[in-house]
Order: sequence, then C-alpha cells, then structure tokens
Amino acid sequence: MEKKSQEGAPEGAEKGKRRRRYSAGEKLRLVTECEAPGSSVSLVARKYGISPSQLFRWRHLKEAGGESGLRAGEAVVPESEVQALKAQVRELQRLLGKKTQEAEVLRDAVELAREKNYCRPRPCRS
Repeated sequence: MEKKSQEGAPEGAEKGKRRRRYSAGEKLRLVTECEAPGSSVSLVARKYGISPSQLFRWRHLKEAGGESGLRAGEAVVPESEVQALKAQVRELQRLLGKKTQEAEVLRDAVELAREKNYCRPRPCRS
C-alpha cells in the first residue's frame, strides 16, 4: 500500500517534489471525487496537491473514452473519424493497385515491342 501525505495525497505529489505518476485507478478515483455532489475540481486539486488543469484533462479523457482514456493518456479518436480514415486507406490501396497494374502492363508492352524489333534504337548521325 502506498504512503499518504498529511492531507491524503499520494506520496510524491507535494509541491517541490519530482513528477508523480498516477495509475488509471487513482486518476479515476480523483475524477470521481470531483464529480461528487458538493465537490469541485479546484477543491479536489487543492486537497491532493494536483494542478486543477490536470484534473480537468483527466475528466475530459474519461468523458471521451471512459477508463481506457485515462489509461492511455492520449486523446481518444471518435469512431466516425476512424471509419473515415479506414475508407481513405482502402481507396489509396485500390489506387496503388491500379497504378501498379498499369506499370506492369506498360513494362510488358515495352518488352514485347523490343522482342519484335518495333523499337529499334536509331543510329546517331554525326
């Protein structure tokens, strides 16, 4: 069990100490405490020695992606944006396949023309 400072903040969270890493469970507990009736982000931040902006960020991540948003520490991308990007990737793969096929057809045509001597190099006149 981790040690707590005098007001209940996790050890290392006091000012002047090195950076503190919070687990997803701790983040969730603090954000839930902010949402309790009669509580506020500023009150909880002051109580635990955390910047209010950090609690606002954790709250935003929780709203955007639930507990997984708190775990990742990254912005959660909306499903519609993911679907749009997947569609764009499929379209680009289709176009790449089409261009690759065109290049192969042209390469085969050049080889065929060289075999039949349709494309003889012309002698240079000096």
